Amino acid sequence: MSSNLQPVDQMVPGANLAAYVQAVGSIPVLSPERERELAEDLFYNDNLTAARELVMSHLRFVVHIARSYSGYGLAEADLIQEGNVGLMKAIKRFDPEKGVRLVSFAVHWIKAEMHEYILRNWRIVKVATTKAQRKLFFNLRSKKKSLSWLSADEAKAVAEDLGVDVKEVHRMEGRLTSRDLAYDMSTDSDDDDAWQAPQYYLEDHSSDPAQTVEEGDWKQNSQAQLHSALADLDERSRNILAQRWLAEEKSTLHELADQYGVSAERIRQLEANAMKKLKVAIAA
Repeated sequence: MSSNLQPVDQMVPGANLAAYVQAVGSIPVLSPERERELAEDLFYNDNLTAARELVMSHLRFVVHIARSYSGYGLAEADLIQEGNVGLMKAIKRFDPEKGVRLVSFAVHWIKAEMHEYILRNWRIVKVATTKAQRKLFFNLRSKKKSLSWLSADEAKAVAEDLGVDVKEVHRMEGRLTSRDLAYDMSTDSDDDDAWQAPQYYLEDHSSDPAQTVEEGDWKQNSQAQLHSALADLDERSRNILAQRWLAEEKSTLHELADQYGVSAERIRQLEANAMKKLKVAIAA
């Protein structure tokens, strides 16, 4: 194992990014012969020492790719860490017999991990969920030549190039240009800015105070009418309704028939008559 790999073991991108970049940049790039030798040792012998050297020698490429995603407002160190995960996944799956260089194979895995990280963290509301939307999300940012909105011709060109509908291009552009906004005002906001917080101007139409009071009064009145109507029933009818409708473990017609020494049909009739009396009393 080459000694110039040792310093990277004692650091991660987030601890000191500049030192990390300098360290991985000092690791020599593998020759095609050495790369194949290590890849074969890993592939056929599961040699983890060979895997480590392959990872370390390709960390510089992860840094290079991470810098191409600097426009998303996410920490470069976090992107590098996610890319390193993709690099390790690629090395684990790399087949030296395919006849391609490892970096050509790994770039897909590195970008895939970075894409997932960006989509998870760029917005609170997900901007892309389907495969087609994800492709449009990343390609649209690179194809926009300015901060202004796309013209009709530009949108059409992007749609044709990516094989999507023009409406999807405009929809994604709207998502890209929007921004997240906290519902509550921040703790350092003064009184002059507080009114701008959504908590002061967004209405919850699902909860109308007047309607809530009205529904509460109606419920209370209905319960009072029900209790009054039940009190007017004879004891047997009241007990039948209680056991058939109000008890946690409801009784069957046959169980009540045995209790009162009558037929199940008679219990059903008594229940039906009691229900009619309740409806009349409540409707009055």
